[in-house]
Amino acid sequence: MTAEPALGTHRLRATVTGAAARTACEGGSRWIDTAPNYDVGTVHRQLRPVLEEFPAVRVATKTGFYTPAQGEEAVEAGVLHTGLAEARHSLAPGFLDWQTRRSTTDLGRADIVFVHNPETVGHGDRDRLHAELRAAFAALEDLAGAGLIGGYGVATWTGFTEDAFTIPELLTLAREAGGPGHHLAAVQQPVSLVMAHPITRALDGHGPLAEARSAGLLTFGSAPLHGGELLDLVNPELVEFIRPNTSPAMACLLAAGSCPSLDVLLVSASTPDHWNTAVAALDDPLTDTELRKVLDVLAPR
Repeated sequence: MTAEPALGTHRLRATVTGAAARTACEGGSRWIDTAPNYDVGTVHRQLRPVLEEFPAVRVATKTGFYTPAQGEEAVEAGVLHTGLAEARHSLAPGFLDWQTRRSTTDLGRADIVFVHNPETVGHGDRDRLHAELRAAFAALEDLAGAGLIGGYGVATWTGFTEDAFTIPELLTLAREAGGPGHHLAAVQQPVSLVMAHPITRALDGHGPLAEARSAGLLTFGSAPLHGGELLDLVNPELVEFIRPNTSPAMACLLAAGSCPSLDVLLVSASTPDHWNTAVAALDDPLTDTELRKVLDVLAPR
């Protein structure tokens, strides 16, 4: 089973976001992933007309990061302490509630709200981080209970690889915040040939992706091209080894999307050609055996 492609808006330029979203929705994307700080805080309002046009497409946004202008507004609203407008990140429950309510207004809806890179809190102090995550989950549980959001999750860059938290720990925090009927619904982390550790562990049936899938959480893979840098790193021999007669982009997307226990692969497809490339790349996944061979080629000797 391969992951399904969905639009990730992090790398999209402001001038193309709406058109890219429409292309992805017309091309079968069932998810759009975004955040209130993307495109200098403008992306949500760009996406709303497309989401209204495609009501069956679900949207995942995030909470935690903010632009300086949004920070100033939050200070004025009394949900951030004075002087934190430039800090760019907060897990304060009052701020998360305020930011998420604004996001649902700007987008029209939010099916999942990811706590965005919570590992930036605590500087290695796991007890502090977990306490702040529990409080953040409680704020999002209130919003989910009121029907303002569908559920919530954690989108992390290094949280799992740096052992800031594990899937069992996140589930425990969710139960403590929301009880047995909690609304923790998804996790998101990078999955690529650069950040291949999640693939290696998933192939062995272990790690956060396998644990999340087993717990009934949706799994999202971000940055499959590592911000585009991966295209300059792969050579023609590796591309041919992954899948003959494909492009570097298709080969890299294919490897990431073939990761076991991955439900959704986020691609920043800015044009119809880019979207069609992603769809074609994921149409015929690598087997586990083929994927292991690719990782073996990349393993340091």
